[in-house]
Amino acid sequence: MITVYTKGPSILLGLIKGSIDKGHITTWSYDSDGDFTHTPPQWKGKAWLSPSIENGVLLFSIISQNGIPLTTEYYAVYHGRFIEMLLAHFDKLFTSASATAIPTSSDRL
Repeated sequence: MITVYTKGPSILLGLIKGSIDKGHITTWSYDSDGDFTHTPPQWKGKAWLSPSIENGVLLFSIISQNGIPLTTEYYAVYHGRFIEMLLAHFDKLFTSASATAIPTSSDRL
């Protein structure tokens, strides 16, 4: 799970999607459910990050590909690269972001 501390979680989520739509962020996409996947060929569709807002924070739960176990490598890449994207594009819009070391009960494996 990724937790992003921000004063405007819904605004930040909208800006992430807008930046993808405008082509400013090319290594992430999102589907009709609003879930994000990493787009480089070796990672695309291996997992998804599903956003939600709770208690004023933006959360991203990981979803594994149907029938395929989520490896530690996929977990690490999806969490690390998503936080890297947030830092590169939205550093002024959040105070901190963190990832759990192992999946939580909110993650869907």
